[in-house]
Amino acid sequence: MPKFGCINERRNQLHEVIRLSGMNLIIDDNDHPLIIKVASIQPARMQVYFIDNEDYFQRKAVLEDKDGNFFEDNDERAIFFSRGVLETVKKLGWAPDLIHCHGWMTSLIPLYLKTSYKNEPLFENAKVVTSVYNDCFKGKLDENFAKKVVMDGITEDEIADFTNPSHENLCKAAAKWSDGIIVGDEKAASLAEGLDVPVLSYQGEDYVDAYSDFYDEVLLEEEVLAE
Repeated sequence: MPKFGCINERRNQLHEVIRLSGMNLIIDDNDHPLIIKVASIQPARMQVYFIDNEDYFQRKAVLEDKDGNFFEDNDERAIFFSRGVLETVKKLGWAPDLIHCHGWMTSLIPLYLKTSYKNEPLFENAKVVTSVYNDCFKGKLDENFAKKVVMDGITEDEIADFTNPSHENLCKAAAKWSDGIIVGDEKAASLAEGLDVPVLSYQGEDYVDAYSDFYDEVLLEEEVLAE
């Protein structure tokens, strides 16, 4: 997840993973150091990795300034986070069976997985599920968003869905490149309409078993097609 500035590092015992940090990501022709931090949730025996960068995530606010204005660089923050996640997984050397993306800030991960990273051995068999929410922002991201998104292995046709980067369009673009969609908010159901992939409707608070079954459905679909 992003290491937003409001996350207290001392209280949550975050520390930088030096062996994973040290890479620079180029966004809009500018270098941005990728810093990776980690914390543990002891009862769940789970580690949480945080994507950090001084330019993008040190401010105390999450997406808006104190006056409620959407940060102008939220587009680059989303690009940096999406690429940072995939590079972190590569450095960990962990081949995921399934990657579950949440919300518009992760909307580029399905695209990257199916284009620039499709030949990476670690991601060769990975499936991606996207949860859509009613976490809307007003207006659009920077008008040059699609241009900034481009990496090796991505064509102009493949970024066409990101040229009008409203919240709705980002969610639909992510859904287009995903292997399955979960409606994470009952008010976001329209974002999953008309898609040619498995869709799990909003489940409310009792979602764990339904999500697990849906993961299995997505993972097994490729095996069924291959038979």
